[in-house]
Amino acid sequence: MTEDWAAVARAINERMHTLGLRQRELAERSHVSQAIIREIQHHTVERRRSARTLEALSLALEWHPGHLAAVLAGRKPLRPGETGDDATDRILAHLNAIEGRLEELTNRVDAMAADVAALSKPVQRGRLR
Repeated sequence: MTEDWAAVARAINERMHTLGLRQRELAERSHVSQAIIREIQHHTVERRRSARTLEALSLALEWHPGHLAAVLAGRKPLRPGETGDDATDRILAHLNAIEGRLEELTNRVDAMAADVAALSKPVQRGRLR
């Protein structure tokens, strides 16, 4: 298997730029030493890195945990929440849409309940007199 560490370096550099991160911040987020990040980012030392290192960097860069491993292997990275199984990913996408719709409906019901409560206060005051 051919490993493309230059592609990993480009991906990290582009993502850090997009997120406005510095090496120190990425090191803090990922718990990976700044020296290792520098080596990977500048492609100065090409050596095997643990899967955990790539996963930690991927998560710190707000990607799917396997993002950098996929880039390294020349595969298309998954997006956060994707599993790589088309059927499962479709189901998860539908569930996310349902959750969003339920949240929207809950907010509407809460707003209507507040409106009813506000309208019923004057009626209740009139009965007490």
